[in-house]
Amino acid sequence: MHSTAADGNSHAYFDYICVVDFEATCEENNPPDYLHEIIEFPIVLIDTRTLEIVDSFQEYVKPVVNPELSEFCVKLTGITQKMVDEAKTFNQVLKRAVSWLQEKELGTKYKYTFLTDGSWDMGKFLHTQCKLSQIRFPQFARKWINIRKSYGNFYKVARTQTKLICMLENLGMQYDGRPHCGLDDSRNIARIAIHMLQDGCQLRVNECMHSGEPRSVPISAPIEGALAPQMPKKRD
Repeated sequence: MHSTAADGNSHAYFDYICVVDFEATCEENNPPDYLHEIIEFPIVLIDTRTLEIVDSFQEYVKPVVNPELSEFCVKLTGITQKMVDEAKTFNQVLKRAVSWLQEKELGTKYKYTFLTDGSWDMGKFLHTQCKLSQIRFPQFARKWINIRKSYGNFYKVARTQTKLICMLENLGMQYDGRPHCGLDDSRNIARIAIHMLQDGCQLRVNECMHSGEPRSVPISAPIEGALAPQMPKKRD
């Protein structure tokens, strides 16, 4: 671990970037009021100085509202009923994730932020899950980098060219692993982020939660690292 990002990659404000790509319960045709529950919680850690993936976290999560996975969900994600039946609840898994982040001294000794592929991970999945689990939205996850926006702006491409497979192929890479495995998706998103940093992109926080909705963060906003990770309090 290092104390500054300036020595090897001077444009990087963050020492570390945490890539998150949740997998959630789903149906082939989700009804409008369907409640997605997180069933895989992965984090992939990028060292912005060495431009390498240096560690990862992965836990499966036991769904409560829809405890039985649909056949479509199993085929899509590769997550079996046995995996979620044997998993911990979301609150228990979040506690482990917070401990993992704390062990890395993120938000205390090192500046860090989160990065996702789109707005849904934080704005939909995590927001919904926290409500279902009766906890407040984690303060440390309220801002993040939406790599689709960053990629589109940096390479000047249309939004249709910012899907995961398109971004990889446009950068001369192939998907490595199993699509819709949260950990493999996170690793491939991390590969794109590393390529962008190598190309001189300054990855900045560009989205945040505001009144329960994901909103854009203006480019004029000051660059800030995520807060030190803490377990959120229970909802009143």
